[in-house]
Amino acid sequence: MSDQIAFIGGGNMAYALAIGLLRTESPPNVIVADPIASQRDRFTNSEINTTSNNKRAVSGADVIVLAVKPKIVRSVALEIAPLITDQLVLSIAAGIPLHALNAWFGETASIVRCMPNTPALIGAGISGLVRNMRTSDIQAELAHRILGCAGEVLWFEEEADLDAVTAISGSGPAYIFYLIEAMIRAAIELGLTPETARKLTLDTVLGGAKMAINSDDDPETLRRNVTSPGGTTERAVAVFDHESMNETIVRAITEAHKRSIELSHEADNDV
Repeated sequence: MSDQIAFIGGGNMAYALAIGLLRTESPPNVIVADPIASQRDRFTNSEINTTSNNKRAVSGADVIVLAVKPKIVRSVALEIAPLITDQLVLSIAAGIPLHALNAWFGETASIVRCMPNTPALIGAGISGLVRNMRTSDIQAELAHRILGCAGEVLWFEEEADLDAVTAISGSGPAYIFYLIEAMIRAAIELGLTPETARKLTLDTVLGGAKMAINSDDDPETLRRNVTSPGGTTERAVAVFDHESMNETIVRAITEAHKRSIELSHEADNDV
């Protein structure tokens, strides 16, 4: 692992990654820069240094992790760009394309763009990564190890694929939460207590996900295996089909994909 990693921004994702790095076999030195004192205070009881000065954090760092809101990436990048030589810049800012980062940091900068998702906060995330042509294999491996502290990592050759990653895994947890909300509501309306409704729903979703992960059967086969002819599941699925639930989900994800592309184009206006 790299000797020193600087996080610009101390939000939830930065916190998850920084704490995860401390748990590795050979933890690096980590410094977090954030102008908000309450954000810095979260790291007080750890071995992580903090500062309100971005340039101070970047000075001496081998890797710079951009973990700020997309709307301020440009200003932050332009601020620290003069200090970037051969360091790796790892951006986890949503919707900021590589060509914009290349323009702000300079064409000689080594940059990896990453799309993580919120389960990374509990070490159960999955991140999509793409690198620019300047990034070496060693630097790519370093980025992989950093994001690996928060879950699984997938690399993509084409940056456009990150729009699909955003629509599936980036926004995906919200789709699952939406389903969970509806199941809990239904359970309560059927007379169960909120506590029981929550327990039944969450354990069912967790168990179903584990089966899908560990089974050799695809999800359609698994669904058919628990759908007895004339039974309760068949009737429920018939309602889903009547309401075109499958098509609705696909359409919703397609809209998320379109919005991801739009956000990238909006970032183009700042280049």
